[in-house]
Amino acid sequence: MGIPIENKEIVFLLADDHSIVRQGMEILIDEIIPHSKVYHTSSLLQIVELVGSKEIEIAIIDAHFPDGNSLHILPEMKKANPNIKILVFTGLEEDLHVLKFIKAGANGYVSKLSEEEQIRQAISDIVYKGEYFSAVSRDLMVKFVHNPDLINPLSRLTNRELQIAEMYADGFGNLEIANHLDIKQNTVSTIKKNIFDKLKIENLVELIDLVKTHHKI
Repeated sequence: MGIPIENKEIVFLLADDHSIVRQGMEILIDEIIPHSKVYHTSSLLQIVELVGSKEIEIAIIDAHFPDGNSLHILPEMKKANPNIKILVFTGLEEDLHVLKFIKAGANGYVSKLSEEEQIRQAISDIVYKGEYFSAVSRDLMVKFVHNPDLINPLSRLTNRELQIAEMYADGFGNLEIANHLDIKQNTVSTIKKNIFDKLKIENLVELIDLVKTHHKI
């Protein structure tokens, strides 16, 4: 008969640039899995190295670090240890970002704004079930099957439309965009209308928000 999981030494990695967050998370882990071994890092660049060298079994990581974004290293973490379970613990809005992290390899996603009981549940589920997804995440995953654009609505745009959308997000006006791209101003206006139609938005504020959410992360 095997050792009960709560009596095993599970190796965790807590990756967050705020030490108070890591300390609080370690307290919860110790309550759930008393014999766990916990490594800490505040650096995105150290995560993959630690996953490989310390045989990390469960990583609880933030989305944003001073040296980059963890979304882009999730595949590297899985390559370093294909069996690792990754729980993203972040302040980013779940409904806007969770699908991207799941696609990149996350096994769970929980908001830093969640109540302690939900965070505790997320840790417990990752340990015992290998995944944690809230009702919001599960609903989005079902919808994604029928509408793949949910993961990034900007994927509907052509390269030129995306380029111009980014320029609007950077504060350029129609005349500046036309001069920069050496095209006519009415061409910019036409492309802007196409962008709005494809994204089902009505103004630049909505466009800027979409670009910052889905392309600048």
